[in-house]
Amino acid sequence: MPKTALITLVVVTALLGACSDRIKDTHPQQLVSKRQTIFKKFTKTLEPMGLVARDRQDYVKPDFMASALALQELSSQPWAYFTADGNYPPTRAKPEVWSQPGEFKKAQDNYLAAIDTLVQVAGSADLPSIRASVETVQKSCKNCHDQFRSDRQ
Repeated sequence: MPKTALITLVVVTALLGACSDRIKDTHPQQLVSKRQTIFKKFTKTLEPMGLVARDRQDYVKPDFMASALALQELSSQPWAYFTADGNYPPTRAKPEVWSQPGEFKKAQDNYLAAIDTLVQVAGSADLPSIRASVETVQKSCKNCHDQFRSDRQ
C-alpha cells in the first residue's frame, strides 16, 4: 500500500473515531464502565430465564438453576461503584441515585430479594412460580431504571 494511502486511511479512521457520540469513561477507576459491564452481564444472564418464563424456551433445571445462581452472584456487585465520585459522564444514573440514597438502597434491596426468591424456586420445576419470580425480577429492574436511570447518555 502506498505511503499516502496508508496515511489517509489512518487519518480517516482517527476522524471517524472522533465523531463517535459515545462518551468514553476517562475516570481513573472507571466506575461507570465497571458497573455498566456488570449490568450487561445481568441482562445476558436473565434473558434465557425470561425465555423460559414466556414459554419460548424449555425449562431445563440445571441450566435454569445455574443462571439463577449466576444472577445471584452478580446481583451484589455493581452497587459498590455508585460512589460519590462515580457520578460523571458517561453515567446514565439520575441525580436521584445520590440525592435519594435511601430510596436507591430500597430499590437495590427489592432487587436482591427478588433474586433470592428466584433462586429458591429455580430448581422446583414449578413453572408458574418460576414465571412469577422472573417477572418480579424484571419488574424490579424496570422500577429501578424508571426511578434512577436516564434514557439519555
